[in-house]
Amino acid sequence: MAEKKINPTLKMILEFGPVVLFFVGYLKLKDEIFLIGGEEYNGFIVITAAFIPLMVASTLALWKLTGHLSRMQFATLVLVVLFGGMSVWFNDDRFIKMKPTMLYLLFGGLLGIGLLRGQSWLKVVMEEVMPLEQEGWMILTRRLCAFFFALAVANELIWRFQSEEAWVYFKTFGLPIAMFGFFMFQGPLFQKYGPDEDEENTGPAE
Repeated sequence: MAEKKINPTLKMILEFGPVVLFFVGYLKLKDEIFLIGGEEYNGFIVITAAFIPLMVASTLALWKLTGHLSRMQFATLVLVVLFGGMSVWFNDDRFIKMKPTMLYLLFGGLLGIGLLRGQSWLKVVMEEVMPLEQEGWMILTRRLCAFFFALAVANELIWRFQSEEAWVYFKTFGLPIAMFGFFMFQGPLFQKYGPDEDEENTGPAE
């Protein structure tokens, strides 16, 4: 089913609003300790507990309004519920911090399996919005596969060896900026392997 068009501002709020609210909530509550059911929870765990239903609600709203969820959106929601839920249940923030690692390993692994089969599975999900020649798709898939694995390693290094606050900043700003930068640097590839505008605009010979 084709994706329904909605207000771009509303779509951006639904996609990024939960992450922004998580970041703001963390800054306000990071030094707080809450006694719930006789057990102490730090601010990070409390914000994670609030983030899970917020993420579920925003994703369901996006699905209802557009009639569509990308595979990455669906996988992100599942991992947020799974790893965020374990962080809250076990009162252990390590689980939610591992979520980006698992997400990027999942997508990097899937792209890698496709490459081993001589296929670009990235083309399957993105061909309609980003037409490329087959060779361009294979190059982009190899690059994105390696990039996903690099992000997984970066996330592991930061949450394990840096402060909690450093990881929150990395998760909120570093990962989106890195992803944006990756595609910006693919400009030469899109120009080389994208559709030839001259050929598209040339009418039939008379």
